[in-house]
Amino acid sequence: MEREYTLGLYEKSMPSDLSWEQKMLSAKVAGFDYIEISIDETDTKLARLDMSKEERLELVRLMMVTGVPIRSMCLSGHRRYPLGSNDPEVEKRGMEIMEKAIQLAEDLGIRIIQLAGYDVYYEESSFETKKRFLKNLKKATHMAEKAGVVLGFETMETEFMNTVEKAMKYTTLVDSPYLNVYPDIGNITNAAIEYKNDVLEDMMIGKGHLCAMHLKETVPGKFREIPFGTGHVNFKEAIALAWQLGIRKYVTEFWYVGNENWKEDLVFAHDMFEKMLDEQMTGKDEKNVES
Repeated sequence: MEREYTLGLYEKSMPSDLSWEQKMLSAKVAGFDYIEISIDETDTKLARLDMSKEERLELVRLMMVTGVPIRSMCLSGHRRYPLGSNDPEVEKRGMEIMEKAIQLAEDLGIRIIQLAGYDVYYEESSFETKKRFLKNLKKATHMAEKAGVVLGFETMETEFMNTVEKAMKYTTLVDSPYLNVYPDIGNITNAAIEYKNDVLEDMMIGKGHLCAMHLKETVPGKFREIPFGTGHVNFKEAIALAWQLGIRKYVTEFWYVGNENWKEDLVFAHDMFEKMLDEQMTGKDEKNVES
């Protein structure tokens, strides 16, 4: 049965000192279809935005040779350089990061850039930071439209955008097919617990605007480094609804934390979610047969 979805692997699930070829081959052995590259707030990761043409060509060559492409980008560098910053220099740097990220995506064949849903992070959020964020978001979306690269808001762990509903506010205000929502099921599960809401109802609010999903485990109040199966996220329900809503790209988000058995962790994550996604395919096929 031909698969109707792609399952990606978050880059940070592997040791950072691996070469790109080693990362791609590790993802391939575990069964993943692609890798999600990280452009976080560290100088090392931000420097990737200034890769030379030769380095970009080498990455494309490795994708072709290994058969494991880089097809999405987790752009969390705006945590340090947010689009709504009160500091003009920080704001300017944030827009430069956005422009360079879109160019890198275009060069490497990346389809989706996951945007961090922060107006500011290390500053205090205000009416002005939100206005500035929206202004620059519109500019960023125009850049994405020109390049044909989709931007998708990550639902974060902070009050500003920790639900699909909140992300949809800005998606609606910008009103472009190139700005959508890329929900983190772990984060919106935590938000649903906090607000005493239904996580599935929150997902439904994004109907028609959900471009992919992060599969991440959480527990109330904790958002990182929770092993799959030890938290409170109902992945089966979330994937079943995501499938109905048309999501066909999924990324397992978890972290390498120095464990020797990290390769086994990749296989465990892949097999766990492949089974759930294959069940959706089977169920869809059965419905088609009945009809």
